[in-house]
Amino acid sequence: MEDLGPVAWPPEPIRTERLVLREPETRDRAAFIELLASPEVHTYLGGPRPRDELEREMSGAPKRWPGNFVVDLDGSMIGQILLRRATGHRRPAAAGKADLGYLFLPRAWGFGYAAEACAAALGWFADALPGEPVVLTTQTANVGSMRLAAKLGFTEVERFEAWGAEQWLGMWSPVTPSS
Repeated sequence: MEDLGPVAWPPEPIRTERLVLREPETRDRAAFIELLASPEVHTYLGGPRPRDELEREMSGAPKRWPGNFVVDLDGSMIGQILLRRATGHRRPAAAGKADLGYLFLPRAWGFGYAAEACAAALGWFADALPGEPVVLTTQTANVGSMRLAAKLGFTEVERFEAWGAEQWLGMWSPVTPSS
């Protein structure tokens, strides 16, 4: 995956009704490790990473790159939104397009935070790169992710088999006012 290209980074923090999307900071290290080591979070993502490995690799502040947002609730990280170029994607329909990914700590599930944060990130993306579509891939077995994709306005492009499971590829296109 590559970054988003000619996008001014970092943007001002993106504020929603309940959340702030911002760059990662040193104070987010423990939450990142918890997120990446969580078996629940990684049920459909190939499994969690070993905590001791993460502790060694992430000695300081989490990596910063264009399109990597921390989702902050009341001053604490509850998740991460990733918007990156889909290079080398398994599906030709996704190659070169921006790819939306998200991870939320289990304690933040069920409150609508993912929908709120992803919608804000997509809004930012539509302003930063007008007219560009975004793709999202998830396992069809991940009912919550499928529901979120529909709620965000992603439409199915195709289903395919990969990593031992049926995958769903959807595309989102920003609404542009007609001239």
